[in-house]
Amino acid sequence: MLALSVGSASCSEDEPLQGTGQQTTPNNGNNNSGNNNNSGNNNNNNENVPVSNNLKLTIGSTSFNATLESNETAKEFKKLLPLTVNMSELNGNEKLFYLQNSLPTASFSPRTIQTGDLMLYGSTCVVLFYESFSTSYTYTRLGRITNPSGLASAVGAGSVNVTFEITD
Repeated sequence: MLALSVGSASCSEDEPLQGTGQQTTPNNGNNNSGNNNNSGNNNNNNENVPVSNNLKLTIGSTSFNATLESNETAKEFKKLLPLTVNMSELNGNEKLFYLQNSLPTASFSPRTIQTGDLMLYGSTCVVLFYESFSTSYTYTRLGRITNPSGLASAVGAGSVNVTFEITD
């Protein structure tokens, strides 16, 4: 039971993690200065929401294709893209970062997290899972990496910069 509780916790809204939520611009090279520059589309009208639900995650020199859900949460997330963030490590199974603003939620209990799941915990914590495990926590599904093979080695053991962008 201890392994389950350790392996199933995500972003804690009571205990903010140090070094999370560092958003940087996609074209900033290797600048890891920690500046909080949101590179996303700041227009909130529906004209600027990309039609495609095809998402590309770039981690170092490795790219992964993902499909976003057809829900309000994913629609609002798309408005922030493209976006490069520094994702922090948690529990040896997930990377996370905090958004500056809340997204709408439709939380559910997935019971099992699958490698490649992209979820929202609470309304501001984006989580990318690189290991499968059982959980009692609730999330809002953002999307899923189509073929997560190699994801764990790509994200590594510590914090990692990840770029999220819509593709056609």
